[in-house]
Amino acid sequence: MQVQRSRERISVEIPIVVTTVLDSLQGVIVDLSEGGAQVTGCTLPPKSQCQIDLDGYSVFGTVRWSEQDRMGIRFPYELTEGPLFDKLAKAKAARRTPVTFQPRPRAMTVGGGGFGRRAG
Repeated sequence: MQVQRSRERISVEIPIVVTTVLDSLQGVIVDLSEGGAQVTGCTLPPKSQCQIDLDGYSVFGTVRWSEQDRMGIRFPYELTEGPLFDKLAKAKAARRTPVTFQPRPRAMTVGGGGFGRRAG
């Protein structure tokens, strides 16, 4: 089943701390949009309130789904500023930047040597 999303999800790898009233957990955001994130490495029950902490900045969210080692967190307000938004914008820009082909220089051989031949 494919879920129609209003925002494009971007693959990232951002180490974060997920904080609840009772605990702080280490995790990694692997999928990010302005409206939410997929976090691996830790889990909380669905409907849990939490905050994602990164570089002294917090983003609040609600756990929408949870599996053994990952969870989806929805933000009540879309990201518009802060370090998490900056990392999302940077990942989006990198995704749109075309990669140009740079041919490698060829090694020049002396004395007619070629592939599979030894210079003697």
